[in-house]
Amino acid sequence: MTSKVVYLGDLRTECTHEKSGDTFITDAPTDNNGKGMAFSPTDTVATALASCMITVMGIKARDMDVDMTGTTAEVTKTMSANPRRISKIEVVMNLPFKADDRTKKILENTGLTCPVFQSLHPDLEKDITFNWA
Repeated sequence: MTSKVVYLGDLRTECTHEKSGDTFITDAPTDNNGKGMAFSPTDTVATALASCMITVMGIKARDMDVDMTGTTAEVTKTMSANPRRISKIEVVMNLPFKADDRTKKILENTGLTCPVFQSLHPDLEKDITFNWA
């Protein structure tokens, strides 16, 4: 088992990572009957894309003796109706270090081939921007 999700009532869940015991709460968004007091389930999907990209880029960067410390990603999720789903995820990756063109290309390609990116439906628009120092 990877995780356990418990419904807490009032459109909230508590998600527990099996191996570490770490937890987080989700809450329905305000545009879908919730209070928006925590990440919504769809927020976690959009955020997982950026987190996965940074993680695999960090692995590759470490292998290349490149320090990615301080890299950030800004995530914007767009929802559509009928059916209600995520229609677009925008990720703006800010990489605060100098890199040559070859390193940039390798790291960008690594991010764009992360497991979450590859798992998302092809109809979901993914708009990824890399801002280098």
